[in-house]
Formats: sequence, C-alpha cells, structure tokens
Amino acid sequence: METLTYSAKREEVDDEVYEDPACNANNPQTIGFEDITSAAFKIKNGVITTPCTKSHLSDITGMDIYLKQEFLQYTGSFKERGARYALLMLAEESKQKGVISASLGNHAQALSYHGFKLGIPVTVVMPVVAPIMKIQKCKKYNATVVVQGKDMGEAKKIAMRIAKEKGFTYINGYDHPHIMAGQGTIGLEIFDQVEDIDAVIVPTGGGGLIAGIGLALKTLNPNIKIIGVESERCSSFSKAMEVGRPVHVDIQATLADGLAVPMVGYNAFATARPLIDKLVVVKEEFIALAILRLIELEKCVVEGAGAAGLAAILAGELNELKGKRVVLNLCGGNIDTTILGRCLERGLAAEGRLIKVSVTVSDRPGGISELCKLISSIGVSIKDILHERAWVTYDVFSVEVKVMCETRDYEHAIKLKKLLSSMYKKVEFIDFPTTDIINPMDLKLNNNRV
Repeated sequence: METLTYSAKREEVDDEVYEDPACNANNPQTIGFEDITSAAFKIKNGVITTPCTKSHLSDITGMDIYLKQEFLQYTGSFKERGARYALLMLAEESKQKGVISASLGNHAQALSYHGFKLGIPVTVVMPVVAPIMKIQKCKKYNATVVVQGKDMGEAKKIAMRIAKEKGFTYINGYDHPHIMAGQGTIGLEIFDQVEDIDAVIVPTGGGGLIAGIGLALKTLNPNIKIIGVESERCSSFSKAMEVGRPVHVDIQATLADGLAVPMVGYNAFATARPLIDKLVVVKEEFIALAILRLIELEKCVVEGAGAAGLAAILAGELNELKGKRVVLNLCGGNIDTTILGRCLERGLAAEGRLIKVSVTVSDRPGGISELCKLISSIGVSIKDILHERAWVTYDVFSVEVKVMCETRDYEHAIKLKKLLSSMYKKVEFIDFPTTDIINPMDLKLNNNRV
C-alpha cells in the first residue's frame, strides 16, 4: 500500500482534542485475570507460543536467568498478541470500516499483519523518527501508512483526527484494554514454562506490557517480583509513578525506540501501578552493551527495548536478584541493520574492547611505525589510524596520530593505556571506560539452581 503524507496545511498538528473512548483519563479501565485467559484462548491459533529457555547469561550475572523470546513472533515482537485480540473483539461493522493506530513500529506491524490475515483494513500513523525497516514492513502487510508527527504524541493526534473523519476504530498500542489483555498472555506462558520464578523483568514504555504480564503473574503467584525497566531518555513511567498519574514527558532519541512513549497510558497505569515492585532507569551505553551480550552469548538479535532488562542487570541496578531465578522478556527484535552496527560498536566501546586514543609522536621517519609496533606488541589490533600535522601545537616536529584499536577486555585496555602513557608525553584516551564490565570470554560457572 501507499505511504501517505498530508499536505503542508494538514501537516500542522491542530489543538483540537480527540477523545479515545477506550482510554479516558477521568475513568481509567483496569483489566482482570479473566480478560487475559479469554485472550489466551482466542489468539492461540494466531500467534506463536515462544520459548523461555535458560540463558548462558546466568554464568556471568550470578542469577538463574531465563529468556522469554518474544522476538520470534512473525512480525518480530510481542505486540502481535494484543493486536490480534483487539481485532478479534471488534464488532462486525467496525471490522468492515477498518482500524487505525499510531505507533513507532512494532504495534503498527502487528496490527497490519493480523489485519491482513483477518481481512480488516488497517491504517497506521508512524512518527518521522520510526525506523525505516518498520515502516517498510507495514507496507508489506498491505496497510495504509501515514508517516507524520515528530513523536508519538503528535502521531497519535493525527491518527485520532483521521479516525474521527473516516469512522475508523482507534486501537491504542499500549493502553487499550484488549491490548493489555493480549500482552498478559505472555505471563501465563512464562508461569507454565519456568518453575519457582523469583522475578520477571519487563521493558516498560506505555505500560501495556507490564500491566498485562504483572496482572497474570501476580494473580498466579503474588510473590513473584515484577520489575520494570526504562531508558533514561524516555522515563515516562517513572515520572508517572513519581507524581501519581500519567504526565507528558519530553523524550530524546534512544536505542530503545520501542519504549519512547511521551505519556503512559491511563488504563495501563491504573492496572500496573499496584503490581510493580521496582522500576529501573538505565543509560544508553548499557542498552548497547546488552544488545552485544545477547548476540555474543545467545545468538539473539534484539532491539534496544528488548535488551532493556539485561541492561538493568549489567548496570548493577538489580544486584538483589543474585542467586534468584529471573525471567527477562526479550520483547522485540526489529532493529535496523545500521543501528545494530552502531550498537555493537558502542557496546564494545562501553566495556573497553574498542578504544580510541590520540598520541603525539615524532614526525621523523619511523615515528608512526614505532607506535604501531608498540601497540601490536601486547596483542592489541589496530582497526583504523589517522595522522594530522597542521593542527598539532606541541611542536613542528611532531604529528598527532589518532588510533582506533580493539582489545580483548577492560584489563587489556588498561595495559594499553599504561604502556602508551609510559612511552609518550602526550597521550589522550577518548571516552575511556571507567568501570570493568564482565567480558563474556571470562565466563566462570556459578552454582545457580538447575
């Protein structure tokens, strides 16, 4: 289907308020356990029961970790569960007219795919920051795609306006009661797949996922800890918990684009708030590192949102779970190839395996050669090198050499730093890591439960 862009006059987001009848700030709807079991029955033939297997990460974290691999759904994320259930629950007249939603990508893909499979017309509004890959996938599933709005807030206003004009049913990707119920089926599967769970870590954006999973698991076993994780660049749920209600938060570009929701859903917040035991905010470098770890140890390619749970563990935010049985929700795998490359490099840099250093050496013949030999003498590999003369203020007989090199681990990087600092007067390491993060090559088996 075509990609639509509104005319210049229509591109401006108007100030008129379009109400979503399913998401009312003054009358939030909470879901019940029976809604989740109903969803499980209705969607069972349309979505994959994803595996939840023990992870190699257990050996480096001191926790008994299991991975719920929702990125294995057909469209690459957990969003299929709620999308299919919401579509199945529509009245026949609404199915004929079609549905619309605003989404950064995963909900849009899920709605487009299951709408196509069920014969229901779908229109999706995606902000301009949505990953190109996700936009293309929605077209592939025959949806009408509108790329408009600087963020999710503006995209939603545009979608609500179109819904009113054309009579479409608006399906909120994280706050619609049927969406939350569908996502809650993950909790039912986790409970069946893993015995004696101590905690489940859930990536948190708009709140629908943690609301559904939290309700399912707390109903089945109130002792299971429900822990939410957000990126520091889009911590809308933390702000809502702080003030006691959903509020608008300015968000920044983040690796966890699937969590970049400016305001938590009213229904999701009302449902999830009493169920959450802890909420953690993580830095971007740990999300990048988590993506790297999952590829290296599990051969799992996940997006930033899907890696958020592991990021919290690597950041040392959940050390109280050591020795406990923990389930991580790998909620999505739709990451652009270019972004993946950047994430891997950033992850390597964060743990000292990719180093950038500037060294001022003699400009006489052999000066740069000696530097290269010195670096290679301790087994460090040079990935890139650049030298400058014009901007060197030290003296006219010197040249500044910028080197990007690869080390085995943090200790190897420290060894390189000490060596260069002892041999040259002017050495500058750029963004050198300040802490040692366990390298997967240094695995030591622990005595976690089997």
